Amino acid sequence: MQIAGLGHTICAPMRDKVRIGYGQGFWGDSILGPIRLIREGPLDYLALDYLAEVTMSIMQKLRSRNPKAGFASDFVTLLGRVLPEVHQKGIKVIANAGGVNPSACLDAVLELARKQGIKGLKVGIIDGDDILSRIPALLASGHPLANMDDGRALSAVQDRLLSANVYIGAFAVAECLRQGAQIVIGGRLTDPALVAGPMIHEFGWQPTDFDKLAAGTIAGHIAECGAQCTGGNFTGWRDVKDFVRIGYPIIEGSEDGTFVVTKHEGTGGLINRETVISQLLYEMGDPRRYLGPDCTADFTSAKIEAVGKDRVQLSGIKGGAPTDTYKVSLSYQNGFKTTGQLTVSGPDAVAKAKLCADIVWGRLALDGCTFTENEKLVEIVGAGVCHEGIVKPCDPPEVVLRLSVKCNDEARVDRFGMEVVPLVTSGPPGVTGFAGGRPKATDIVGYWPALLNKHQVQTRVRVEVT
Repeated sequence: MQIAGLGHTICAPMRDKVRIGYGQGFWGDSILGPIRLIREGPLDYLALDYLAEVTMSIMQKLRSRNPKAGFASDFVTLLGRVLPEVHQKGIKVIANAGGVNPSACLDAVLELARKQGIKGLKVGIIDGDDILSRIPALLASGHPLANMDDGRALSAVQDRLLSANVYIGAFAVAECLRQGAQIVIGGRLTDPALVAGPMIHEFGWQPTDFDKLAAGTIAGHIAECGAQCTGGNFTGWRDVKDFVRIGYPIIEGSEDGTFVVTKHEGTGGLINRETVISQLLYEMGDPRRYLGPDCTADFTSAKIEAVGKDRVQLSGIKGGAPTDTYKVSLSYQNGFKTTGQLTVSGPDAVAKAKLCADIVWGRLALDGCTFTENEKLVEIVGAGVCHEGIVKPCDPPEVVLRLSVKCNDEARVDRFGMEVVPLVTSGPPGVTGFAGGRPKATDIVGYWPALLNKHQVQTRVRVEVT
């Protein structure tokens, strides 16, 4: 089935309250998060976020080498541990693990289910967000895809493009659920859509229910970084109990748009107004007009109040109509970089680390390989580099010397990597920590945000059953 960019299928309300756990804040988050959400308490939905801007370019490269690759393989690994429980309990899983190849991810999940003897499992995919192959035609038809930050024309980097994906909204998720999918696999879905989609499906929200859609968007925004709203990365970290068993967030959503941020009873972590507000302010532009594909949301309208232990309720949220464009995330090859590091032990660790850096740059210059000040970076970790200019410099008993370079010449970057390890025997005393080997050049991925009229995007939904 195809869903036009501005039209959606709506279902009638199914229940008055729904529990949506968010068990994956990024590709690389703990596999225990979703496993524990499934096993440690009641749950209706499990949301899993695997994508970021740079992730899409990595997945495109993987797919170019292998047509069956290009999705988050960790998702299949996770399902390998929990799929029978998920199916038995009727928990619906929503993930953007499809990356740039949702069909291959679908095939992998279906194969896993068949190997585990699970019959009647419905798995759906959402695609249409990947527009990389359409870029020449879109530019030719008058869609400039200019850089939102500086106005540059895409032609400046067109020959170096790595990926191009539209941020798809929550109604595509709702449509996949309406067609009966228990596992929903998307490509570049927005992070909040993983929460707002189930709420649209369960409560029958309409495309013009802007206040409710804004509530779903804010609920997803709060949960989208996983444990970052349940005590992780929190300034008041001393108040957070049992980081080992930190609970991942659960959104208890209601039909009127009111929702509670909570976690499973007995788990570690902390949920209070401060932890929720800290995440609410994360990655936010205009707080009165947070833009999404389904609505605009006024973050300042939310009434935030503690309603119990590890329970914070948000209500009164206001929203408005969305724009007529989708945001597009494009990435391009923007040169090469590498980083090498060594441990330098005392006494006089900082002075010796500074000497080591001078030695590297000097020896490179002797061989005709130089870097400008904008192409190189020296960091002495342990001497206050993370808060340089704020904390007083110190001279600890050991430091980590981290040297980095970037430029458009891959060979020059690799040449730099050859001069780091020799410091162990041809530099000052106390240099160690070289077990990682010689640093090699890697791609720098540039980010290119743009806008595209919604009529240019067709979202496709397909559901298959084992």
